[in-house]
Amino acid sequence: MKKVLVTGVNSYVGNSFAEWVEQYPDEYEVDRISVRDDKWKEIDLSVYDSILHVAGIAHVSIDPNMEEKYYKVNRDLTIELAQAAKEAGVKQFIFMSSIIVYGDSKAEKIVIDRDTKPNPSNFYGRSKLEAEEGILPLEDDYFKVAIVRPPMIYGKGSKGNYPKLAKAAQKLIIFPDIDNKRSMLHIDNLSEFLRLVIKNEDKGLFFPQNKEYVKTSDMVREIAYAHGKNIYLTKAINVILKPLIPRVNTLNKVFGNLVYEQKISEYKQIYQLKGLEQSIKATEWEFLRK
Repeated sequence: MKKVLVTGVNSYVGNSFAEWVEQYPDEYEVDRISVRDDKWKEIDLSVYDSILHVAGIAHVSIDPNMEEKYYKVNRDLTIELAQAAKEAGVKQFIFMSSIIVYGDSKAEKIVIDRDTKPNPSNFYGRSKLEAEEGILPLEDDYFKVAIVRPPMIYGKGSKGNYPKLAKAAQKLIIFPDIDNKRSMLHIDNLSEFLRLVIKNEDKGLFFPQNKEYVKTSDMVREIAYAHGKNIYLTKAINVILKPLIPRVNTLNKVFGNLVYEQKISEYKQIYQLKGLEQSIKATEWEFLRK
């Protein structure tokens, strides 16, 4: 039995993971806590085998007044919690970082591999990277540190860009057919990956993603299909849109390129349980049932 502590009672990833491992009642026991104040310091961490630290500020902000808070929550709290975990004798500390440590998506097609140097373009990315740099020196033979850098996560209940694309897919009749590539990660694939990392007591740097890259227009079409609708993809306005992608942040988020090399996402056990079509159906049909 692995006893796991998940930080962030309102965390999408944390709650999804806890729900996922309910399939294995004899193998995992999960507790969830808030770390918004110092009450977590009163908890006896020594009873846990692993801490899955997913609490943090998850979305990019350009408000300079938010910068200090990002570093306080994403960096300083992570380091403090990891230090406390090590002192308590916890065996494994898993930190949910992000692909954002490599910067924003790009108009040009660049593939991130193990030799690619992180290059954050904002204080969200820098706060995540500095948290990584702060906890890695804590690792030793008795305290394993696992850093996970997922790409865009989507699934039932997800936030961020996916719900916006889903709404567009249900309302629009036509959509631009831009040839871009994105690494993405369905929440069930991520939850299974985290389960295995905990089961195997892994350490190191990990880059989980779906088996296939995603073209935004293909994803929008799959979402429309899941709702029984057709959407027409057109290249007619590409000549106008393409020059704007590197200049307009919203267009860059939708049509930019941001991918991991598939090889660095390989793992010793299968975690990519759902492909794009299956994951879209699972996500959208869940919404339709609500």
